[in-house]
Amino acid sequence: MSNVTITNHPLIQHKLHILRDKNTPSTEFRMIVSEIAMLLCYEATRDLELTPVEVETPITKSTFSMIAGKKLAFVPILRAGLGMVDGVLKLVPSARVGHIGLYRDPETLKPVEYYCKLPSDIHDREVIVLDPMLATGGSAIDAITQIKQRAPKSIKFIGIIAAPEGLRALQHAHPDVNIYCAALDERLNEHGYIVPGLGDAGDRIFGTK
Repeated sequence: MSNVTITNHPLIQHKLHILRDKNTPSTEFRMIVSEIAMLLCYEATRDLELTPVEVETPITKSTFSMIAGKKLAFVPILRAGLGMVDGVLKLVPSARVGHIGLYRDPETLKPVEYYCKLPSDIHDREVIVLDPMLATGGSAIDAITQIKQRAPKSIKFIGIIAAPEGLRALQHAHPDVNIYCAALDERLNEHGYIVPGLGDAGDRIFGTK
């Protein structure tokens, strides 16, 4: 799985156990999702292109590095992906944000698209797709397919928990997309939920259940 990074950083793993606890309230759940997203984004942006720039410090002039080009665009998959946006924007505040709205049909478990709004200059940007749960993989696959039609410089995916089934499906559909997650869980259950997972991330982020 050369294009997959499952982090084992102690800070992320500690925060992840809080998300899994069914008794964690929505306010704390939202905060932890944002924090994990920021930490995963740090890992996912290691290969951003840099360019030299001359800076005058209080002591002398010297050459240092800054991110080259038009930088990044974050694209959360609605609605659970919204919970990750604040965290990644704290790390990269100059990034643009697009949105893709998908929901999973409860009968077929297939994604249904209802909204897509992306930055007009997305072809000049490196795109990072955000969704806490990579379950069947259908939503991530469909969102990335939509984004590829706009020909961005590159696409990555950041999730928090992945199921083996969804990870395999996303790798098969988009082998060129690097994937970053905090955990790879055991399996999907008969309802398409990740086991042991953390339940419905959208409901827990927004307190709708």
